[in-house]
Amino acid sequence: MNIFIAGLTDNVWDEDLVELFEEYGEVSSAKVIKDRETKKSRGFGFVEMPDDQAARKAIHELDRAEYDGKIINIKEARPKEGAQGGGNRGGNRGGNRRR
Repeated sequence: MNIFIAGLTDNVWDEDLVELFEEYGEVSSAKVIKDRETKKSRGFGFVEMPDDQAARKAIHELDRAEYDGKIINIKEARPKEGAQGGGNRGGNRGGNRRR
């Protein structure tokens, strides 16, 4: 299960998320999202756990908990609305081009 975590401080790193969630089970990956230009945390991240039951327990127990001085919000990550994977992005773009 992919888990979304919001409300993270600048002091939280990938390793911190691993440590926090490992208390509930195996962590496949953890990533704090950073700004491309400044490299500072954007205040949210993702954790992947292979055991859905352990992930649900972590979400239930950690959502709205205080972590590093802030209240964090945790929920199951969902794909972006309207997001489509890959595919052809070309297509007919309209217009009346002559060749």
